[in-house]
Amino acid sequence: MADLPLADYDQIPLGNLRHRIRSLTEPQLRAVVEHECAHGNRVAVLEVLRARLAELESGAQPSPGHPENAPGASATPGGSPVSEATAAEGSTPLREGVAGLTPKRGRP
Repeated sequence: MADLPLADYDQIPLGNLRHRIRSLTEPQLRAVVEHECAHGNRVAVLEVLRARLAELESGAQPSPGHPENAPGASATPGGSPVSEATAAEGSTPLREGVAGLTPKRGRP
């Protein structure tokens, strides 16, 4: 989102988010928390954001650097690269005692 201090915020994995928010000021971090509450509302993400917010409220200082210098978010553009040709074969396990009743199940 353009008004957030972190580019591609919604695509940042949780592990990278911990590092990317270190350089944010308290008002910037509050904006991210508000956005997360209104859009994703992901519990694990909110825990990380609120923990860092508590650190800042207790006197911690933002780390030097700028979040834009961090590595970009990695996402597969346009969805999954899996197609019908590369997908795993479906295999519903047989129930006990029905193997003879469904001879073609699980076979081409």
